[in-house]
Amino acid sequence: MQIQIVRIQDTDSLVFIYADFTLLFFVQTFEKSYILEWLKHERTCPRTKQVLYHRFMIPNHLINEVIKEWCLIHNFDRPKTSDEVIDLFTGDLESLLQRISSPSSVEDQTEAAKELALKAKRFSSVCVYFVAKIPDSITRLLTPLSISEDSNPEFLENIVTALHIFSTSEKNKTLVAENPLVLPLLAKYMKQGTVLTRIHSAATVNSLSYTDSNKIIIGNSEVLKALIHVIEEGDSLATSEAFSALSNLCPVKEISEKAVSEGLIRAAIKKIKAGSNVSMLLSLLAFVSTQNHQTTEEMDNLGLIYDLFSILRNSNSLVNDENAVVIVYNICKSYKALQNVVLREEKRDVVLEEENKHGTFTRLENQEAGRATSLAKRILEWILR
Repeated sequence: MQIQIVRIQDTDSLVFIYADFTLLFFVQTFEKSYILEWLKHERTCPRTKQVLYHRFMIPNHLINEVIKEWCLIHNFDRPKTSDEVIDLFTGDLESLLQRISSPSSVEDQTEAAKELALKAKRFSSVCVYFVAKIPDSITRLLTPLSISEDSNPEFLENIVTALHIFSTSEKNKTLVAENPLVLPLLAKYMKQGTVLTRIHSAATVNSLSYTDSNKIIIGNSEVLKALIHVIEEGDSLATSEAFSALSNLCPVKEISEKAVSEGLIRAAIKKIKAGSNVSMLLSLLAFVSTQNHQTTEEMDNLGLIYDLFSILRNSNSLVNDENAVVIVYNICKSYKALQNVVLREEKRDVVLEEENKHGTFTRLENQEAGRATSLAKRILEWILR
């Protein structure tokens, strides 16, 4: 706790001067910001350890007046309430980091990593304090992973979990992303390690991608290719995190173009054909095909349009309908632009056959007005001309 201590001139005693005092309902007095932070995480009194059945607090005006009077007499400026990080629950972070970076044994290193991950998950103040207040904390945390190819899987899981939690604090995002060890290690562990390690690695990139200044850093790193690998090969949870990260990154056109060149379209279509994460990947492909019309040729070559027809025939989701129709419409636009008349007519016949057999686009046209309806109408105008 950060406490100002003032020596009283005429005695040997010490007085603790706080910004604000609060009286808990069972007559214990605490500095307000500290007791509020404590009560975010605990159900007990920090002094008596009694369980709190409710958390009523009132200002302790008596002690405030005593302190105010003392400050006036001794010409002392009472500190104001601060928004700075409260170092409650952070006392043993340095020792945990020391056990991780300079371990006495693999077992102790693993246990320290587990304790750090649990503490970070439980106490929000730990996340900010660890990155902002401990020198070279992220580098020291990750160095054991960067120098060893055969890290204990449990140790690795806990380190990546802790890094993910640290990255969720808005104050940490830039500092974490700019550390030279972070992105290469995240790219590595999105491709190898346990399922949990892969999920937390992708989730960390997702968290970092919400900050605009990080997007170019991520887009220029090997992380982009690793995200696409997760889309193609990862489990559902990891794919969800990778999708969210790419959704944040791809609005930057140069990143989107790089992602396409790295195999994003192929990876997403592979998952859609397998029936996995269909909704989110449709939305990603709808965005990419609208942003960059050249992507529709690859989508068509991979046979996506037939999967889109199937989705439109069987979907109970208006969102899926809209995203699927957006992609079909963008593919049709590429058909219409074909210079080869014979090939253009062959492509039109593919869409016309779907309409003739199943009435897919007529059904969409007759839905409640929306984007899917207007695009279905445009598709019908082209194929029925």
